[in-house]
Amino acid sequence: MNAPAALDTQTIRDLRADFPGLVTRDGAPWHYLDTAATAQKPRQVIDAMARALGEDYATVHRGVYSRSAEMTLAYEGARRTIATFLGGREDEIVFTRGATEAINLVMNSWGRANLKPGDRILLSQLEHHSNIVPWQMVAEATGAEIDVCPLTVDHQIDLDAAEVMLTDRHKLVAFCHVSNVLGSVLDAPRAAALTHRVGAKLLLDGCQSAPHMSVDVTTFNCDFYVFSAHKLYGPTGIGALWARSEILDAMPAWEGGGSMIDRVTFEKTTYAPAPQRFEAGTPAITEAVAFAAAADYVTEIGTARIHETEAALVARLRRELGAMNDVTLFGPADSAGIVSFAIDGIHPHDLGTILDEANVAIRAGHHCAQPLMDYLGVPATARASFGVYSTDADVDALLEGIARTRRIFGRE
Repeated sequence: MNAPAALDTQTIRDLRADFPGLVTRDGAPWHYLDTAATAQKPRQVIDAMARALGEDYATVHRGVYSRSAEMTLAYEGARRTIATFLGGREDEIVFTRGATEAINLVMNSWGRANLKPGDRILLSQLEHHSNIVPWQMVAEATGAEIDVCPLTVDHQIDLDAAEVMLTDRHKLVAFCHVSNVLGSVLDAPRAAALTHRVGAKLLLDGCQSAPHMSVDVTTFNCDFYVFSAHKLYGPTGIGALWARSEILDAMPAWEGGGSMIDRVTFEKTTYAPAPQRFEAGTPAITEAVAFAAAADYVTEIGTARIHETEAALVARLRRELGAMNDVTLFGPADSAGIVSFAIDGIHPHDLGTILDEANVAIRAGHHCAQPLMDYLGVPATARASFGVYSTDADVDALLEGIARTRRIFGRE
């Protein structure tokens, strides 16, 4: 099979027209390089959400009138779309407020039901706070203990070290599939093999992988996969947990309310089957419809093509920054859509502020990964992250802004 062609310049230019947020209020180009934080939304997603909020709107799972039935079909159709996007089944998809809530769901339901004193959880040095703090909470509550897997010299999760560290006391491994700071890509199938060899479960934080590469939970052989819609060009306030059906079926409810019940009496309540058991209350109806529209948008373009195009931008930016003697690059050369760096004598916050004056938006800070910052020995990094709409013009503007910043600070 031939390799997928990268998106050509004309295609990217045409795609940029789908995103109304990529211009300033006065109509100038906005060089948005913070997609890892949240992606801009294409018109197709905005329109889908507007229709769902307007002429199509009704509640789901409750009304006997036709529009409610139609909206219920749309909501459950969105579940099916997200399942297909991940390579799973629709009864394995739980809609959540985002990846953070999805991880907390697993922690509160599976974790509290299965962890006990002496059990161990393996995390890695590069995890987002959302994949650290919940496990600290459940460890404190259950008596489990946490181990931290180190990184390789090129800042990837060291699976050789993980292989040595894992024992039959480990019950869960929770790894980021793609680092939100470094862009390093985990070898998910190998991580799953190592995890399952000791009888543990593998959770993958897919926030940065789902928008940038093909995802297939069957191929990954993970047990849980979480991600957020707003990273995938969709709305905020919704995400998804995928879990193996046999695991999900055995997990107890973690929130109580409407929709997640079978029968309620004051003496006893029985619960609906998964995934409804984990969706208490009125769900994010319009957000789910827009979430599906975002997945369809990415699928139509092709994640393989997106990845190849972003890889070319990453390679160019790393090459240009690597030629500067006062710049430190973090992460591997083949990072997925993300370039983190630091300039000697210039705080990332100062760089970000000066770049903003030239309509260039980057992320500057600890990126909700303070343990990783400690590991790297820096208080913060500057991070440029790409999306389907990113072009060489964005890289040009960033490099021009860096040159201006260096002049301001007397670095040239």
